[in-house]
Amino acid sequence: MRNLISTSCSSVRIAVAALAAFLAAAPAAQAAQLSNDARTSIPRDVQQIIVVDYRAMQNSPAAMSLKDRIMPPELKRLEQALVSSGLKVDSDTDALAFTSFRAPNPDGKGEVERIVGIAQGQFRTREIIANLTKNKTKFEKVRNNIIYPMGAGGFDVTFVNQTTMVFGDRDAVHAAVDARDGYAPSFLTNSDMVNEMAQVDTHAVWSLLDPKGTQTMMKSVLGEAAQLADYDTVKSRIGDSHYTMDFSNGVRFDMTVDLSDTFTAATCATLMKGVALLRRQQGSAQEKSAIDNTTISSSSGKLSVDYSSSDSEFAGLLTSPLFQSVVK
Repeated sequence: MRNLISTSCSSVRIAVAALAAFLAAAPAAQAAQLSNDARTSIPRDVQQIIVVDYRAMQNSPAAMSLKDRIMPPELKRLEQALVSSGLKVDSDTDALAFTSFRAPNPDGKGEVERIVGIAQGQFRTREIIANLTKNKTKFEKVRNNIIYPMGAGGFDVTFVNQTTMVFGDRDAVHAAVDARDGYAPSFLTNSDMVNEMAQVDTHAVWSLLDPKGTQTMMKSVLGEAAQLADYDTVKSRIGDSHYTMDFSNGVRFDMTVDLSDTFTAATCATLMKGVALLRRQQGSAQEKSAIDNTTISSSSGKLSVDYSSSDSEFAGLLTSPLFQSVVK
C-alpha cells in the first residue's frame, strides 16, 4: 500500500502497494485496537495490517473521500461484500481490519498473497445464524468453526465469537481459522510485528508493514531516486514500518520506517527530501502547500514522515494531478 502528496501522497498510499491494496481513513476518536481473538485469527506471515475505527470513518467526509479514491478494487469488493451480505453486521461493526499475508501456493511453488478481513463489534450472532439456518444456507465445518457463504460475492464468513467476525475468500478464511485454532502459527508468534503494533494501536487508524512490504513502499516513494541510490543495497537495511492517521482536527499523517543504522536512515531522508523538492517545483499551488506541510527527518535509525493540513486543504489535494498520479 502507499502515499502522502509527493511524499505525503506516497506515504499514505504506501500501504496500498504492499497490500496490493490499501484502506486509509478514519478520524481519531477511540483507539482501534484488535482483541486477542482477532490477533490469533491473523496468520503469522503478515505483510500488512490496516485497522480503522469503522464508526468514526463513516462519520468523516474527508476520511470517506480519501478511502473512495485510493482503496483498491480488491478491498472494495471485500468491504462491499460485508455491507451487502444480508448479515446486517455493518451497522454493528466498531473496528475493521484488513490483513495481507503470505501463504504457501497450492501448487507447491512459492507463495501467494491473501487478504483476510476481521470485523469487531457486537454482532447479533444468534439471530444471524438462525436466519441462515432458516434459509437452509449451506455451510462448511472446520473443526468447531462454521463457515458460511457471504452473499453472492464469492466470499465466506465465520464468527469466532459474538464480537469477532472473520471474512474473505475460502483459502484466506481457512488460513485464519487454522491460526486461531493453533494448527498454524498466528500473528502473536511474530514478535517484531507485535512489538510494532504496541506503538500504534492506541490510534483510531493505523497500519503495519513488514520489511518486504516496507521495501516495496520505499522504492515506490523514491521513484527514480531509488535507481540512483543503488536501492538493492539499501533495501536490505530496511525493516518494519508503521503509520497512523487522524482526521479529528484537520488531517494528520505520521509514518515511521525502521532502518538498520543511523546513516541509512539519514540517507533515505535526504533522498526523500530531494523527491519532495522536485515535486514541489513541478506541482500546483495546492501541491506545493501540501509538500510544505510535510516534515521528513531521521533519528536513531528511524525515518519519519509527518504531514498535517486543514480539511479544506486536504480536500483540494485529493483532486490534484499529483495526487492522482501517485495513487494509480
